[in-house]
Amino acid sequence: MVENYIPLFMMIAGGLTFAVVMGKINQVLGPRRPNPEKYTTYESGMEPVRTARERFSVKYYLVAVLFILFDIEIVFLYPWAVSFRQLGIQGFVVMFVFIFVLLVGFYYVWRKGALEWD
Repeated sequence: MVENYIPLFMMIAGGLTFAVVMGKINQVLGPRRPNPEKYTTYESGMEPVRTARERFSVKYYLVAVLFILFDIEIVFLYPWAVSFRQLGIQGFVVMFVFIFVLLVGFYYVWRKGALEWD
């Protein structure tokens, strides 16, 4: 049974070896021109205005999580739309419940003001 996994282990070992060898070749053959300007913070060609350790508002992360949550809805809608005719009325009802739950969640988030940028 272990012999069935030998090709997998060989592929993993080959990939790791390739990554290490390419990294070492880059270290040996790559250009070395240190410059103090290269070690400064880059913000689209502008001087940095704040530190990198500044705290972000929780609303920023909340909106990001909500975007991901409601974007995943589309991932579930595509297979349903493709096989809509084969699923029949049961598939329609299940997807209606799914969309209804998402709309209730969206309404809750909207009423709580999570989408407001004051």
